[in-house]
Amino acid sequence: MSVFHLKIVTADGKFFDGEAERVLVRTIDGDVCILARHIPYLTALGMGECRVTGSNGETRRAACMGGMLSVMDNEVTLIATTFEWAEDIDVSRAERARRRAEELLHKHLETRDLELAQARLKRALTRIQVGK
Repeated sequence: MSVFHLKIVTADGKFFDGEAERVLVRTIDGDVCILARHIPYLTALGMGECRVTGSNGETRRAACMGGMLSVMDNEVTLIATTFEWAEDIDVSRAERARRRAEELLHKHLETRDLELAQARLKRALTRIQVGK
């Protein structure tokens, strides 16, 4: 299968810089799969699972939260707000975060606080799903 150059970065550093066969990621409009020779494309990332298939055919999973995805001239750049490989996720910590967010949701909250609690819950559930 054809490959492209993929770079995954966050404010904390580089997570991947090499050849890939495909990257499947959640955007604000839904899941997108990028393959070699994809048309130029730019989109905002949503919150969900990312799957990277390397040039060796091995697929790695990650939790990806927000950012941007750019495709230009067979180069793909994923700039994520948060990116965690599945093997690096502390599932018990994510479970505790889920419980805290659910407790907040049972309280009477202002609109902004409610939205923040919902986002925290979604992030925790994504990390739990990818980390298992």
